[in-house]
Amino acid sequence: MNSTESHNADRETLWLAPYAMHSCDTAGREHPEPSHPYRGPYQRDRDRIVHSSAYRRLAHKTQVFAGEKGDYHRTRLTHTLEVASIARTIGRVLRLNEDLIEALALMHDIGHPPFGHSGEDILNEFTQELGGFNHNQHAVRIVTELEIRYPEFPGLNLSKEILSGQQIRDKRGKAQTQPQPLLEVQVVDAADSIAYDAHDADDALELGLLEMDDLRTVPLWEEAVSRVQSRYAGLDAKPFRQAVIHQLLDMLVSDLVESTCQRLDVENIADTAAVANYGARIVAPSEQMFEQKAELEKFLFTRVYRHPVILAERAHAGEALREMFQQFSQSPARLPQSARARLEKDGVARVVCDLLAGMTDRFALEAHQRLKDS
Repeated sequence: MNSTESHNADRETLWLAPYAMHSCDTAGREHPEPSHPYRGPYQRDRDRIVHSSAYRRLAHKTQVFAGEKGDYHRTRLTHTLEVASIARTIGRVLRLNEDLIEALALMHDIGHPPFGHSGEDILNEFTQELGGFNHNQHAVRIVTELEIRYPEFPGLNLSKEILSGQQIRDKRGKAQTQPQPLLEVQVVDAADSIAYDAHDADDALELGLLEMDDLRTVPLWEEAVSRVQSRYAGLDAKPFRQAVIHQLLDMLVSDLVESTCQRLDVENIADTAAVANYGARIVAPSEQMFEQKAELEKFLFTRVYRHPVILAERAHAGEALREMFQQFSQSPARLPQSARARLEKDGVARVVCDLLAGMTDRFALEAHQRLKDS
């Protein structure tokens, strides 16, 4: 261990909780590399993700609402940055490894195709013989194979904790098995959920798909409104809405931190082994907040994600991807040269899927038009 590594290890020992993931305990990388003179392993991971092509493309990929509606609402990139911000706030309170948290957060949506979940549904439909398409799995494929930026190895050669954290995301909602993921991974998952709850509602209000009174039927939202009204008087509509969003975020984050701290204390979680062997997620809201979040998310699913305008956009975008997948599959010679070079190794369906998944919304629509015109 060089002097810089020793300094970093000493600093983490002083600051990080014993149940945090310490950089000196990393399992390393698939392709061994010498340590960096002044950056820890997870700092290097963060930088590699930020400088990747796939990360930059998130700026032009749909989160929930398509880009032609304006510039206010979230894209995949702005959502990712908001998740990273929330996650780092939570991680700092819990004395977790913020570098690891930030890297995990910045990577968590990197595998999303264009057009949001509509794009994912179409790619999944056409790749059933390959096991289907899942953006969490595809994120790992991007950073281990597809993103070529270094002469020494394929992919970004990220730390194994980053890769396993992303792979675990693919198992959410399935039967929980041991071991549980690192607390840093759990924090990013929780922050992702919080960001969705607050910011999708904010965007829907801005775009006129919802009215404030619609959301006031949801108890958690009404509680946030009540707290804002008790603190401020006479706010105009937009400042009022923004204050409610801020209040909602504060309520969600505060509850998560308080309930997690209590769980860590009561269960005497002393190290990462205790985290792994715990029977459930430690970073989780209180039972009451869990139920209130579920009510809000049910409302958003019904009134926003299934809104006729959103469904129409999804159908249009899905048809474009469907036609491109069929045409490229039937005529692989029309693929770009870089994609054709991988046909023998990966097969037509996988290569076409990788190509379409890497497109931004705008590029996909332009590529679809070129195919129609040719």
